Amino acid sequence: MAKGLRLASYNIQKAVGVDFRRDPGRIIDVINMLQADLVALQEVDKRLGERPSVLCRRMIEAETDFRIAPLSRNEVSLGWHGNAVLVHRDHDILATGHIELPGLEPRGAVRVDIATAEGPVAVVGAHLGLVRNFRRLQLETIRGHLDDAPSRTVVLGDFNEWSVERGLEPLDADYQVISPGNSFHAARPIASLDRFALGRKVALRDAGVEEGALASRASDHLPVWADIELAPAEPGVPALPTFESSISLSLGTQQWWNTFRGG
Repeated sequence: MAKGLRLASYNIQKAVGVDFRRDPGRIIDVINMLQADLVALQEVDKRLGERPSVLCRRMIEAETDFRIAPLSRNEVSLGWHGNAVLVHRDHDILATGHIELPGLEPRGAVRVDIATAEGPVAVVGAHLGLVRNFRRLQLETIRGHLDDAPSRTVVLGDFNEWSVERGLEPLDADYQVISPGNSFHAARPIASLDRFALGRKVALRDAGVEEGALASRASDHLPVWADIELAPAEPGVPALPTFESSISLSLGTQQWWNTFRGG
């Protein structure tokens, strides 16, 4: 049986816990508890100015087995639009990219391709918007970016969708959406906002929510994880598409308004 991978997603709320204390050390401890091969983080950078990270690069390098995927466009951020990806040192990073997402508020997704024993896999980390119509449009944008090879792809992150039946329709055709369990609010989890979407050649082994005492205090979200297995890459067939380092989508004012209204 293939070794498989553990992927995790964690909205760290800028390292501010339910006790209103900013404690990056707690976040690092929770990340280590996940024993993951890759961790997608949301809200890792502050929103103002140059968006400095709340997690120290040196702390990550010294106290974890992860490397930071090179997604930042400056010296002080850890990611892009608050999204960062940590990759275990056992896996090579093959490529990284940015996906501009439409919406009323600045949003973006990040892509990291990593090497595994079963071939490469593309992982897209995202923090979707607060308005459902824009979430759908953002998912359509991500799906379009991956249309060349959606089968060996995982989309994960804070989907911000409260419904378990609606809102993620753009993924229905090519992805299996996984809700590991209620992850928000950490003090009293009632919503499965943090999810995974698995391509057709990605099989789920297990999934869950880290509900320990430390995770319940460190952020307003609990981290989620999924153990996956990849189908072997076909010889001579590119497993993943090539992609530009940055893809942008702009909407005119009228289209923004129509989307917001549901028109």
